[in-house]
Amino acid sequence: MSDTDKKSPSNFIRDIIDSDLSSGKRAEVITRFPPEPNGYLHIGHAKSICLNFGLAKSYSGKCNLRFDDTNPAKEEQEYIDSIQNDVAWLGFDWGGEALYASDYFEDMYEWAKRLIKADLAYVDDLTAEEIRAYRGTLTTPGKESPYRTRSAQENLELFEKMKDGEFPDGAKTLRAKIDLTSGNLNMRDPVMYRIVRAVHPRQGDKWCIYPMYDWAHGLEDSIEGITHSICTLEFEDHRPLYDWFLNQLPELHHPRQIEFARLNINYTVMSKRMLMQLVKDKHVSGWDDPRMPSISGMKRRGYTPESIRDFCGRIGVAKVASTVDIALLEHCLREDLNKRALRRMAVLKPLKVVIDNYPEDQVEWFDGENNPEDPESGTRKIPFSRELWIEQDDFREEAPNKKYFRLAPGKEVRLKHAYYIKCVDYKKDESTGEILEVHCTYDPASRGGGTDDGRKVKGTSHWVSASHGVKSEVRLYSHLFSAETPGAATGNFLDDIDADSLEILTDALVEPALAEEAAFAGVQFLRQGYFCVDPDSTKDRPVFNRTVTLRDTWAKVEKQG
Repeated sequence: MSDTDKKSPSNFIRDIIDSDLSSGKRAEVITRFPPEPNGYLHIGHAKSICLNFGLAKSYSGKCNLRFDDTNPAKEEQEYIDSIQNDVAWLGFDWGGEALYASDYFEDMYEWAKRLIKADLAYVDDLTAEEIRAYRGTLTTPGKESPYRTRSAQENLELFEKMKDGEFPDGAKTLRAKIDLTSGNLNMRDPVMYRIVRAVHPRQGDKWCIYPMYDWAHGLEDSIEGITHSICTLEFEDHRPLYDWFLNQLPELHHPRQIEFARLNINYTVMSKRMLMQLVKDKHVSGWDDPRMPSISGMKRRGYTPESIRDFCGRIGVAKVASTVDIALLEHCLREDLNKRALRRMAVLKPLKVVIDNYPEDQVEWFDGENNPEDPESGTRKIPFSRELWIEQDDFREEAPNKKYFRLAPGKEVRLKHAYYIKCVDYKKDESTGEILEVHCTYDPASRGGGTDDGRKVKGTSHWVSASHGVKSEVRLYSHLFSAETPGAATGNFLDDIDADSLEILTDALVEPALAEEAAFAGVQFLRQGYFCVDPDSTKDRPVFNRTVTLRDTWAKVEKQG
């Protein structure tokens, strides 16, 4: 059984749905995920995707993927394509063609005319700035626009002229006529339509008036028969408006809007505006930069759909906003990768080792397990020769203390899957202090990692054969921001970008099996961490992105708690 098939624990949204079903108020569950195609999806959207699609699945219902494409000035086909790819990659199926708000523009236009005829909407000539000023504040009521008393007939004629392109952008808007004294600012004659001349990704230049979200939202849900319209908490104050619009068209199906707290994670930002700024100002390489919290960036870094779904399931849904520790997200990732990632050896900062008593032309092949957590994953062949590469950090000219178990003059270590070797000499560049190579001897009786004499060697090093290793590029990614809450200290989130969040190693050596892995394949470099094959990778020049280190801070905190 997959994680998406499991019955999720109860929460306040499920309690509402259960009540609606048991009372007969609803006979089925139909949800929707309604992204605006003005950017790429991020981990916050993943929470909503898992919630909406998960609810539909567990109640044997349906979840629509619907694009809220009502703002053509910011929308592109690139975003539409990326959103569909991300939702599918996360493991969800919307059951056919995606839906679009723009497919309902004609209906929305006709319903707007009905409100005008009922004297519930009017065409206003105030500018956006004037509308804001007239709307008042939380402590002062709004005041009427001088155009609020236009007749229904005049408003109809002006609205049709707006649609026909007879007025310039921003010259007029259509506003609902509700209550300028309401304590909810959203109810103070909100704008329903504005004039925007922009090429729409699907409608082209057919329309020059576009519906505002608050007007379109409920109508889209109604047309699609949505039973439970699940939104993030910032739309709670918009719910009375959502209901008001639908109440003016009583023959329409009336969904129930429910709000939950959006996802916040420390050491990152979730604002689409901020993420767009990071991309456009080239602080990152693009939306799929592995340091981005975008779904495409997380995929490129090596996150798995299973780990993201597990994370979203663990954090649950709540009515109160909070911030989740990024260590929990990384913990979910490590747990998943530990089960599925193949183990491989890679030397990131190479130091040559010469085994003086090993035959010069000899090559041996050792069996290495692919994943100790998965016995069915089998083994692979690893070449061994006289000259090897080990990590620079695995050798010291002098052992710093008694607990140092790596190579040093006179010390012995175990080479993973191979032999015991003992350091007998080393060469050094006296002018720079750089260690050039280490000379060792090996014990032929220790093949496979043990001896009959019972001696114990505590240190184990990974290695790569010098004549077989494949030169690779390794990109060491860490958090993009150095502060838990970017921008909290200065007011500008860009001030907290970590200039050292990416280190590129161009001389890494990996065992030959790694050169065969496909793009996005996740592997564990022994003792180093989890890595992912980057799409830039080629067989002659593999490229690996560090997904996450081996150390799991969340597991420690959870155990202590």
